[in-house]
Amino acid sequence: MNAPFHSRASALRDPFTAYVCDDATAELLKVVVAELGWAPEKVHKGGLRNAVQTLSVSASPSILFVDMSESGDPLNDINSLAEVCEPGTVVIATGQVNDVRLYRDLVASGIQDYLLKPFNPDQLRDAFAHAQMTLAGPRGGEQSVDRPHLSAAVIGVRGGVGASTIASSIAWLFGDKSGRTTALLDLDIHFGTGALALDLEPGRGLTDAIENPSRIDGLFIERAMVRANDRLAVLSAEAPINQPAFSDGTAFHQLQEEIRSAFECTVVDLPRAMMIQHPHLVHDVQAVVVVAEFTLAATRDTIRILSWLKTNAPQSRVFVVANRTPAVGLPEISRKDFEASIERKVDFVLPYDQKTAAQAAKLGKPLAEVGKTAKIGPLVTEIAASLSAIVDGEAEAGKSSGKSLLGKLGDFKAILPSKKLKQG
Repeated sequence: MNAPFHSRASALRDPFTAYVCDDATAELLKVVVAELGWAPEKVHKGGLRNAVQTLSVSASPSILFVDMSESGDPLNDINSLAEVCEPGTVVIATGQVNDVRLYRDLVASGIQDYLLKPFNPDQLRDAFAHAQMTLAGPRGGEQSVDRPHLSAAVIGVRGGVGASTIASSIAWLFGDKSGRTTALLDLDIHFGTGALALDLEPGRGLTDAIENPSRIDGLFIERAMVRANDRLAVLSAEAPINQPAFSDGTAFHQLQEEIRSAFECTVVDLPRAMMIQHPHLVHDVQAVVVVAEFTLAATRDTIRILSWLKTNAPQSRVFVVANRTPAVGLPEISRKDFEASIERKVDFVLPYDQKTAAQAAKLGKPLAEVGKTAKIGPLVTEIAASLSAIVDGEAEAGKSSGKSLLGKLGDFKAILPSKKLKQG
């Protein structure tokens, strides 16, 4: 809780305890709690008042679930709870009062979440996942790192070049290797694979945002994002294909603004059609990864997209990635001819590694994670490191002066093949 606490000698905490008022809530809790590996017998009867009495003489759990259904003065009782809870306890409350003012007052008093009865198992699982994420985050008193927000867009010049695969890997690397809280925003509304690539259910968050842009705020983002792990959250969709998604772009702009406030990094998987329809989506991004391949059609479309980016995203540093390059035989267009046609160098060339890609799909894990020991894994890691270097003020991704995220390749050095990044 964020409200004041009394200190007491630290004791070994239970991971979870609940105090509820009715049998239905108790039974639902026991089922979900058992799924998480917690003890179902830690679900007690008695509600908020019993929680205050019990915790005044015993150690607080890490996560506390309290039922306020029988409370005549919820705010006063919550303040009484804060007086007996130890610092760092994450409190989830439930009740029958549907009042946004009460919700805001409860959150301001230190409650993590408030579930309106009746709630379903998925809502409960989401609340516990958020609580666990909070516990895993920086504790009070720890020094936080003040880092500017990094916003990057990944654009495939044609369908099937692997842009979404690269986007999900970059997002995972930002969280796993650089320790940044990261949001992956997949804007392929009907056929997005951002959640699928990470073995997640996309939910309705993105479609709800498009249908009701006025609902988008910090709380909406918190509930709509699907957590892949403590550092990575995904906003994706599988909208019905018989329902066209109409938007003037307001929802996408608001989503980017709220995500910028809630996360240290944003990775936007941006379909080229969406890019053309809503050019404002790239107005604030620091980096754009253009994913192509050595084919005639991809060469044509790379030329057109690079020209478009010069006009619509002049502030962005553009990286050209040639993906799915055959290890055996000649590509349709040679690298030399491709670079001559687009009038610039290719920054990264990724091999076509069907075995690793298939394994990643089967496991529901990012290509960068599954391919750590293959050739493609370290190359994707170099892309993520280059993007991180931009926001850390490095002129070049391979520079090792100063104490930036890369510095001497910092968190990435354990899986990079050398101390200098090898660009195309």
